[in-house]
Amino acid sequence: MKTLNLIGTNKKLQAKEFFKISRFKPFIKKTKPHKHEGYFEMIYITEGKGFHCIETTYYQVNTPDFYFMRPGQLHFWHFTAIPKGYVIMFKEEFFDPVRESNTLQQIQYLLNLKRIPFWSEPSVGQIFEDILKIYQGNSFNAENVIKGCLMVLFSKMSEQCELSDTTPEYPLCNRFLNFLTSQMPSHHKVIEYARELNTSPQNLNQSCKKKLGKTASQLIKEQLILEAKRNLLHTEQNINQIADYLQFNDASYFIKFFKKHTGETPFQFKANYMKD
Repeated sequence: MKTLNLIGTNKKLQAKEFFKISRFKPFIKKTKPHKHEGYFEMIYITEGKGFHCIETTYYQVNTPDFYFMRPGQLHFWHFTAIPKGYVIMFKEEFFDPVRESNTLQQIQYLLNLKRIPFWSEPSVGQIFEDILKIYQGNSFNAENVIKGCLMVLFSKMSEQCELSDTTPEYPLCNRFLNFLTSQMPSHHKVIEYARELNTSPQNLNQSCKKKLGKTASQLIKEQLILEAKRNLLHTEQNINQIADYLQFNDASYFIKFFKKHTGETPFQFKANYMKD
């Protein structure tokens, strides 16, 4: 039996690791499409040329370039000149949910952020360098100082995105969004997620509607389409295999579902994407 070319998942943070920073690896290479397992990633590129693909969107690297990757997002790099910069990885568990709830709330505000191009504010690069030195120094109070630096960085990210500090928080919806990326494609129904989150489908829909203007069911369908596009573009699986992986009853139903929500069949989507 032929081994399928499945999308990989990177686990650069071990189970008991909650934070890591390093310099960006200075190599010209094309990485394989992959997702991140349970952690956020902040990337600040100070030098380099090429492109960065996040899901199905290609970004030309324009230094100084900043990217904010949330858990479960697919991406890959293709550099044509040696990159330099920094990579920060952290889990939500790095922050205390009681004493540092404001920081966790701020992270939720930033979930829709992907990129800040030409982020040339001098203090940003200095913050990354300071965090790196503190992390490598491993002093007694290093963790608290790093968190302080991260709070400044998060604030600057919010300013760039013109995100409002008055945006209401909906913890249930936030938990659902995080859970959605980890449980897809095994769960397709709102009631399945509601059961896992110890709530009712009505409460889950209401929370999502208030925060994002969409029902939980709409968000599940959007995630299914995203998973389908990922596998169409970045694996060698055929339609039957993708339909099976996404747990549709058969390929014909998967094709109808995909066309209903995108206006194209999976074949048309792939062909049109390759033309661009």
